[in-house]
Amino acid sequence: MIGRRRVAVIALVLAGAGAAACAGRTTAGRPVPSAPGRGQSWTDSVLAAMTLREKAAQMVWPTVLGDYVAGSSPQWGRIRDWIAGDRVGGFTMSVGSPIEIAAKLNAMQRLSRVPLLVGADLEFGAGYRARGGYFVPNAIDLGGAVVFPPEMALGAADDTALAYEQGRLTAIEGRAIGIHVTYAPVLDVNNNPDNPVINTRSYGEDPARVAALGSAFIRGIESHGMLATGKHFPGHGDTDVNSHLALPVIRVSRARLDTVELVPFRAAIRAGVAAIMSFHGSMPALDSSGVPGTLSSKVLGDVLRGELGFQGLVISDAMDMRGVLDQFGAEEATKRAVAAGADILIQPLDVTRTIDAVVAGVAERRYPESRVDASVRRILEAKRSLGLDRRRLVDVDSVPAMVADSGHVTAARLAAERSITLVRDSLRAVPLSRLNRGARVLSITVARRADLPAGATFDEQLRARFDAARSEFVDLDSPENGASYWRLLQAADSADVVLVSSYITQRWDAATAGAPASFVEFVRQLTIRGARPIVISFGNPYLLRAMPDVPAYLVAWGGFPVMQRAAARALLGLSPISGRLPITISSFAPRGAGEIRTALSPP
Repeated sequence: MIGRRRVAVIALVLAGAGAAACAGRTTAGRPVPSAPGRGQSWTDSVLAAMTLREKAAQMVWPTVLGDYVAGSSPQWGRIRDWIAGDRVGGFTMSVGSPIEIAAKLNAMQRLSRVPLLVGADLEFGAGYRARGGYFVPNAIDLGGAVVFPPEMALGAADDTALAYEQGRLTAIEGRAIGIHVTYAPVLDVNNNPDNPVINTRSYGEDPARVAALGSAFIRGIESHGMLATGKHFPGHGDTDVNSHLALPVIRVSRARLDTVELVPFRAAIRAGVAAIMSFHGSMPALDSSGVPGTLSSKVLGDVLRGELGFQGLVISDAMDMRGVLDQFGAEEATKRAVAAGADILIQPLDVTRTIDAVVAGVAERRYPESRVDASVRRILEAKRSLGLDRRRLVDVDSVPAMVADSGHVTAARLAAERSITLVRDSLRAVPLSRLNRGARVLSITVARRADLPAGATFDEQLRARFDAARSEFVDLDSPENGASYWRLLQAADSADVVLVSSYITQRWDAATAGAPASFVEFVRQLTIRGARPIVISFGNPYLLRAMPDVPAYLVAWGGFPVMQRAAARALLGLSPISGRLPITISSFAPRGAGEIRTALSPP
């Protein structure tokens, strides 16, 4: 009851902000005045008072951490210079605690002559960025905003109501701490299992379901006072190259793009998405020159603006990524992005030089000043539609009542439980209800040592049920992990059940998403020795390809505590298992696969 009352209060508090955002939108994502005359006059007056360099600065958004910094520190001096000196138009907020982010953004807003527009990568809820982290060496969870399951988990649950609710609560919590734009949802169709950068960030491989779930998330976001960003246009799903490290090239036909990659973006535009983020990759079917989509007028102009009719904000992916830097360098990439149609350039290598490059593009007649004006007008209209011309600060004292409310936590837990997918259980070992309290349960967590929460919540749930539960950890990065595997093979011989939790994610430092050979061999040996392991994937779900003989494989989609809790409850029979694969892992694990289990005791 407390959670529901708080949710009702939150809805009332944000009703004005949400109504303002909705009133200022069209179904094509174009900001329009919410009050005839007044809004337009604010935008016009602000735009008219700007120099060319000040207008260029509105388009350049640095990234800032949500950490504590002293007013006399070099870090705060740099932020002050960006705002008061360069007069940037916005920022991308990175990681920090909710209170610290809110206080810091308020201080930044006070420095700015024009309200700042703040974006953040809230793909998995506000808690994906707004959390206090873990205090070392004790690994104390410092708490923060609510974290939802990854998008692919929502694909496994296949419920647009859950996607809408995630959007709604992300907007409420994000706006409470001063964030206005979420760089979500990911609308990429992950139809390449070796994709090293998208993977579980996508809703899945079915374009229609990605479109439906993404559109529901967008409606939840934008009806509650925040702007959504569909990414990465025209589609980052069918690649085995990480655009942070190199230029991906997707060599498929235009007909394939129309029936797969572009489907979710068309739906998002119909749903009123406010912004689209570009893809730092080449699609020869759209532009044969080989330049990345971010720098292509054919992609952003002819296709996105022209064919798809999108009139909202075009946001570049991070401008410090190799996908745009390798061919042209930072300053030339900036000019090409503006000429192509980008309105906002996020995370540049050098803020001042990037602003200067935008100005130089006009002087060099790469594009007219009116091209810059068009982008700045969109940015100012977005600020006005969110009510930032009237109120730019947030109430820091209200953050504890708005962020991580018990009702929000419950919603995230429900989404997590609905997503758990039992891909295989050939020995009918799940749930573990056949075991008594004294059963010898061996829980092995395989993760990087820096992943402090890995296994903690999962094992805590197990220990509440089994008195003799034993927890072990294998460090993926340790050169000595071979000895750990050998020791655990011996321990498995005397265990009643062996649980192997993998926190192996998509590999950002390699071309494929393959599992380490030592881990694969460990699982193979467990199976050969008759340990009947149950493998739980808290990272890359495609790992089953490397261990096709494992008797039981459960996918939990992510390593967040909310997913660990859901996986443990599913294994213990405390919650039903109903997820279905939104991807094809292999011929023996096709899309739609998933065994159903009912809860054996009240959840």
